[in-house]
Amino acid sequence: MKKKRSLLKDTLSRCGSSLGVVIFFSLFINLLMFVAPLHMLQMYDRVLVSRSEVTLVVLTGLAVGLLVIYGLLEGVRARILVRTGLKFDHLMSEKMFDILFETANRKPSLTSVQAVRDVDNIREFIGGGAIVALCDAPWVPIFIAVCFFLHPLLGVISLIGAVMVFILAALNEWSTRAYLTEANALSINANSYATTSLYNSEIVKAMGMIAGIRRRWSKNRNEMLFYQAGASDRAGAIVAGSRFVRMSLQVIILAAGGYLAIQDLITPGTMIAASIIMGRALAPVELAVSQWKNFVSVRQAYQRTEVLLQNQPDRTEVMDLPEPKGILEVHDLFVQPPEANEVVVSNLSMRLSPGTITGLIGPSGCGKTSLVKALVGVWAPARGVVRYDGASVNNWNSEKLGPYIGYMPQSIELFSGTVAENIARFQEVDPKDVVAASKQAGVHELILELPNGYDTNIGIGGAALSGGQKQRVALARALYKGPKVIILDEPNSNLDAEGEKALADALQNAKKNGATVLFISHRPSLLACADKIAVLNKGRLVKFGNRDQVLQELGGKK
Repeated sequence: MKKKRSLLKDTLSRCGSSLGVVIFFSLFINLLMFVAPLHMLQMYDRVLVSRSEVTLVVLTGLAVGLLVIYGLLEGVRARILVRTGLKFDHLMSEKMFDILFETANRKPSLTSVQAVRDVDNIREFIGGGAIVALCDAPWVPIFIAVCFFLHPLLGVISLIGAVMVFILAALNEWSTRAYLTEANALSINANSYATTSLYNSEIVKAMGMIAGIRRRWSKNRNEMLFYQAGASDRAGAIVAGSRFVRMSLQVIILAAGGYLAIQDLITPGTMIAASIIMGRALAPVELAVSQWKNFVSVRQAYQRTEVLLQNQPDRTEVMDLPEPKGILEVHDLFVQPPEANEVVVSNLSMRLSPGTITGLIGPSGCGKTSLVKALVGVWAPARGVVRYDGASVNNWNSEKLGPYIGYMPQSIELFSGTVAENIARFQEVDPKDVVAASKQAGVHELILELPNGYDTNIGIGGAALSGGQKQRVALARALYKGPKVIILDEPNSNLDAEGEKALADALQNAKKNGATVLFISHRPSLLACADKIAVLNKGRLVKFGNRDQVLQELGGKK
């Protein structure tokens, strides 16, 4: 099979034309590098000998003019690199953001905010000094060839110097690769652990877990610092060695040039020019040595991004379908959690119709939440199919189908922003619809009591709200704009009697409006709202029918 071209490679290819312009500018920039040594050569060998002030002024004026062009080209090249980095970000970042959310549901182990940092790392590399070093590196042989042209001995010294600096660069790569790879992996783990711990800060604080969490974080961080320090020590020694080599070569080539000048084999101007040209020849190689940590870092970022993208399922464009009426059908459904080895829902089939309320019950761990995740398209079926109005959920564009689904997961997650933005699902806020959803969820009065009402910023994860308030705001979000299918997982787990009554009223109102409602709950008060009951046990649908009949068979009460 032909390997698919990744988003990263495609994006870099689309930035290739801009990088080609940078290489084109680098041609003239490096040619203009000869201005200073040639001017020095002419000063020593022509002006000082002829004592001509006119020659001095003309040569200096010409040199300054060319250096002005050089400065402009350097500035333009830097701006092009920055714009190329921005172009890369524009083409890559939003798509990567979408892919991260898709991967979070399909392959959680591959998901990390590090992927966003990796994209930033590649962007900074494209727009930074490391690219300049790569663009200038091909000119190293040309500068060395010019030194050979001036005199073979000067060329040999320049060549030996370039080889020595290159060996130091290779030694830098060889000696630091393992250390930097391990340090980066440990840094990602330490940052991820800290982020998770902060997210659960209430538990950590209340149960006195700070010391233990800190020890675990410090262990990862100290290991990372050990490897990072080892890499930095080795790289620092090599960078210092490359600078010593370069400065020593400057002394040696001047000494060699002085000897050749004494022997009348070259002019004093040639001696100075050769020193400048050799310095320019070694500069890109030395810059590569100093930038090696960035090269290694961006290479690892590239590899991690490629792994993430290659494990991403092919995304196919699907035709927009008509607005669903709310007929939800499941045929021979098998559900297997991402990266798990066992199926948790087996061979399940049922049909839910508009204008009905179904209660889903069963013992803990029987697969209720897993089933719900498959119904709303969060998890892909291992086998079988979930259909909305006859069309497989895979044939719906999630952003088109999503507004017609009201979903409330077991773990309530709100987002940093205002109450109104959360209820409106971070789309354009329609005040009328937001208030209507809030009233239907029985949370309108509670919201009005907040410091800024609907404009109150609730913080990350809804930290400014209580558990019951978050659950009712999440219910309002699920009911926003009257979705055709409403699926709620333990929607009354944090509700008081008043909140549970509001929930029951909301479900009845949704039913009257023709919505298909499915909820998970074990409380009799909420089950009383159901028309049908589905009983799940060990991943299998063991009963499904009229509420009274099923409850009677289970020994329950109306």
